[in-house]
Amino acid sequence: MGKGGDNQSAPRPERPLSRLQSVESETDFQSRAELNSIEPTIDNDNRKDIQAENHTLLREREEKVAKEPKFHWDHRNNPHENRRKDILKAHPEVKKHFGIDPLTKYKVIATIAFQISSIHLLQGAPWYTWAFCCYTICGMTNHMISLSLHEISHNLAFKKVVSNRILAIISNLPMGIPAAASFKRYHMEHHRYQGEFGVDPDLPLDFEGWFFSSRAKKALWVFLQPATYSLRPLITNPKSPGKWEIINISAAVAFDLSILYVFGLGGLLYLLLGTILGLGLHPMSGHFLSEHLVLCEGQETFSYYGPLNWLGYNVGYHNEHHDFAFVSVKNLPMMRVCAPEFYDDIAHYHSFVKVLYDFIFDDKLSPYSRIKRVNVENSEIKELRARGGLIK
Repeated sequence: MGKGGDNQSAPRPERPLSRLQSVESETDFQSRAELNSIEPTIDNDNRKDIQAENHTLLREREEKVAKEPKFHWDHRNNPHENRRKDILKAHPEVKKHFGIDPLTKYKVIATIAFQISSIHLLQGAPWYTWAFCCYTICGMTNHMISLSLHEISHNLAFKKVVSNRILAIISNLPMGIPAAASFKRYHMEHHRYQGEFGVDPDLPLDFEGWFFSSRAKKALWVFLQPATYSLRPLITNPKSPGKWEIINISAAVAFDLSILYVFGLGGLLYLLLGTILGLGLHPMSGHFLSEHLVLCEGQETFSYYGPLNWLGYNVGYHNEHHDFAFVSVKNLPMMRVCAPEFYDDIAHYHSFVKVLYDFIFDDKLSPYSRIKRVNVENSEIKELRARGGLIK
């Protein structure tokens, strides 16, 4: 891990959800995202500590902290909005890197073709060759596909929202499990409400921190990441399926049946197990931990600058991504190039494998090693849920 002085700007007070309306349409969402990177804003000339005046919020905060005291609690807002503003002020030239990457759709099609070809080439292979390729080739490829879903969820493959929706569902097919539509809905809330108790679907449950506490159990927790990452939102922030989920599920079932018909059960298992293994205890999965796990006190988001970014849609540039969620992965490295003083001096990583090793074998680390905050009232969370979330 590279370390330096914490250059993250001082967080600012949150504003009430009454002024943080959920997005009524994806078109509205996209236009707002271009303006403020999917996060709430507040007038710099009229800042005041709303939280200190909100007695209901303070009471609810005390209750929630008492329920889960072992997490890292920080009720300031996350640092990304202020840092984005500081960078735009100091380096307005970064704006030329905003926008989509038209090459993404070609990467997706090439990856799907490669994955189907690998199934064909492994027909009749010895079981040990099949198993090795399932973990290495299919695991890495399906992890790449999952990261393409992340990129497309931010509408960074096409200018039209519906085109991104369709591409995400197509890209999702080789994973064998429908995920694209639901991931988009939950991931947008992770950006808007990073660390927010009861809203951010990326936060581990208290049970996860309690149960997965030993080294062996932490290794199991990493292996089970595909399951916990998928099922956790259904517990903390459930949503009713929308039309895009139905389309996503229908397409996935049709594709799986086609693979089963053409390549047999082995072909379908190759894809399904590749997804489970590739998103579990796998070198590429280090990014699940490195992104927000507090391996370094006083910092909430971490970047990784290493070779796996070449295969992983630059997923390691995570501080840059949260600062500028409307910048495609192709141009994320340019944020650091343009504004090195904002990124070089904060802690970052050079090895996903080292992150996995440290998490499992460092007894001070566990699923509890995440920052949580309570800056939104229960009533406001209920309002957001009643609307079906930020997008549908």
